[in-house]
Amino acid sequence: MNVEAIRMTRADERSGLVVHHLSVHGLIRGHDLELGRDADTGGQTKYVVELARALGRHEAVRETVLFTRRIIDPRVSDDYAQQEESLGEGARLVRLRAGGDRYRRKERLWPHLDAFVRSMLAWYRATGERPDLLHGHYADAGDVARQLAAMLGVPLIVTGHSLGRNKVEVLRAAGVDDEAIEARYRIAHRIEVEERLLRDADRVVASTEHEVEHGYERYEAAPNARFEVIPPGVDLNRFYPWFYDQDGGYDPGEKVVEARVRMMRALDRFLTDVDKPLILAISRPDKRKNIVGLLTAYGEDPELRSLANLAVFAGVRKDIEAMSDNEREVLTELLLAMDRYDLYGKLALPKKHDPDTDIPVLYRLAAARRGVFVNPALVENFGITLIEASASGLPVVSTDHGGPKDIIGRCGSGELIDARDTEAIQEALRSVLVDEEAWDRYSRAGVEGVRAHYSWTAHVARYLEVVEPLLGEDRPDLGDWRTDAGRTLLDADALLISDVDGTLVDGAPDADALEDLAAALAEANVAFGLASGRRLERVEEAIAGFGLPQPSVIVSDVGSDIHYGRARVPDRGWRAHVARGWDREAVDELVRSFGVAPQEQEAQSAFKASYLLDDPKVAQRIEDAVKERGLAASVVFSHGAYLDLLPARAGKGRAVRWLADLWGFDRTRVATAGDSGNDADMLRGRFRGIVVGNHAPELRRIRGRRNVLFVEAPHARGVLEGLRRHGLVPDG
Repeated sequence: MNVEAIRMTRADERSGLVVHHLSVHGLIRGHDLELGRDADTGGQTKYVVELARALGRHEAVRETVLFTRRIIDPRVSDDYAQQEESLGEGARLVRLRAGGDRYRRKERLWPHLDAFVRSMLAWYRATGERPDLLHGHYADAGDVARQLAAMLGVPLIVTGHSLGRNKVEVLRAAGVDDEAIEARYRIAHRIEVEERLLRDADRVVASTEHEVEHGYERYEAAPNARFEVIPPGVDLNRFYPWFYDQDGGYDPGEKVVEARVRMMRALDRFLTDVDKPLILAISRPDKRKNIVGLLTAYGEDPELRSLANLAVFAGVRKDIEAMSDNEREVLTELLLAMDRYDLYGKLALPKKHDPDTDIPVLYRLAAARRGVFVNPALVENFGITLIEASASGLPVVSTDHGGPKDIIGRCGSGELIDARDTEAIQEALRSVLVDEEAWDRYSRAGVEGVRAHYSWTAHVARYLEVVEPLLGEDRPDLGDWRTDAGRTLLDADALLISDVDGTLVDGAPDADALEDLAAALAEANVAFGLASGRRLERVEEAIAGFGLPQPSVIVSDVGSDIHYGRARVPDRGWRAHVARGWDREAVDELVRSFGVAPQEQEAQSAFKASYLLDDPKVAQRIEDAVKERGLAASVVFSHGAYLDLLPARAGKGRAVRWLADLWGFDRTRVATAGDSGNDADMLRGRFRGIVVGNHAPELRRIRGRRNVLFVEAPHARGVLEGLRRHGLVPDG
């Protein structure tokens, strides 16, 4: 059955919660995950896929959708170009475009996250689907999820996976200066986003108590954040006890059998005595993983070298010289250590493996040889490999930093060590390898402990307990940073954006006309918005003072800012869009050189410089000077008395076009209404323009333009007349 058929079947047969997960970076697919391919294709990609699958199987969940970035790049598999992929019952993967087609490392995706928001909203508009809950993974996807939650009025869950402040500390300790850190990682912006997520998220999911107490404590927002510790699960169909392979009663399938043969050959071609116990390490080639420290401990201990072989699977590589600086340095150090301690015949350092099929087999092979898994990392937020090894019945020796304390504490599957202490690593490895009773005890405890504490079934049950209070009619207040106005905009058949002063009202409002207009909009399912030269606060005063219909969107400051709903949630994408190239100081200096006085302070804003001017000729000379100096600004002269300079990308017309595109309205289904010169740019074009009967003389120049109606009635009645004549609302 194809993806669409699966989706339709689910829609017919299932009801319940709709959860949308976002994980923007890395290479994500539902099979053969390329774990370890690079720094962005690690445990997070595996976690989000398995969580989506596990949630999708639960009877309380109608569907889980995992959103990620679509990649069309000859350097990577065509799988990442598929728009949709089934993840099994109740779950699917959807890929959306943002930041072009090429595969990019996560630090280069920050400027493109607003595009991902737009792609998500377009998908919602096209499919008609809406989430009950949004869950962002890592800071980048968390930022996207927060913007969507702000517009759709749904709960927000975030999982950090790793943290910017911790990364800075580690990089500084490694001798990397702050300027280099910022240049490569955009770390200041990442930390700012993480602080905002901690403030606003309804729940912050962490894997361990250590992560909360010794990771997030560096953040100012952490004391008030709503943390929930939910350990990740492990797929027990893939990570099962080693003795299942020995008793002959378990059929692992052809792929697993092939993987076992492949991995035995990969190991044995390095090793002289293949029957020795195997010390196994699996991690990315990252300095923080301390693999070189493990080789040093092994190489300097003759007894350990005689007891066991060592196998290190440090990601997948083709050419060390083509890898990143960090990975290249680690692998080079590994090869030098191998030579320094003459570990030929004792150390296996394979170049490649299939993370999906080969890793589970490696744990069981090491267990069958009565070996041990070792995690010597200097920093370990969680330690999913410890759970996988324990589920396979392979005893573990692990760093005592972070999550491993919780895992070993719950499962009792091995020993903790100070990863910076070479002797401690040596002693713990020898102890597990030599003491057969301890080995058997750790092996049994690991299998039982993982099933009790780290199954995906247990994870999902706890996850749903955590989110349940956030859903339904009894849910708590979602805060003043969210609105459900986005749902109105997504579901509307058309959109009206009207100017306020002189267009809807002038002096005493016509309450009956405003009521008739609101009723007609509701009947025709037309979303309502305001566009004004006023600042947002003054627009709010007008809404209250004139009794205007409550708008779903407000375009303020002559089109330089956009807000949604009663909570006045800012459109951060629009702000970022108009800010590019804007130099307010240079604009102000230019205008003042013409002797033009600024308006009062309350008329000014970050993206609008406002002045008092009654001479259109001076306004034209200022506009010519702006062009001559190459300033990214546009000049708006209105009512014969006011001059506004805006970013070149701002303006009422551009703002309305942004809204139409963002929320998926055909421009012929967008009506704009105005009465003066600062409305002109939103009245032109493919929009259905309405010029009210009481319009200013300066609008006469657009009379006769296609799609622009000059109506007879003034104010709100004129707006309603224009909507009827354009066919957007029925005749009264």
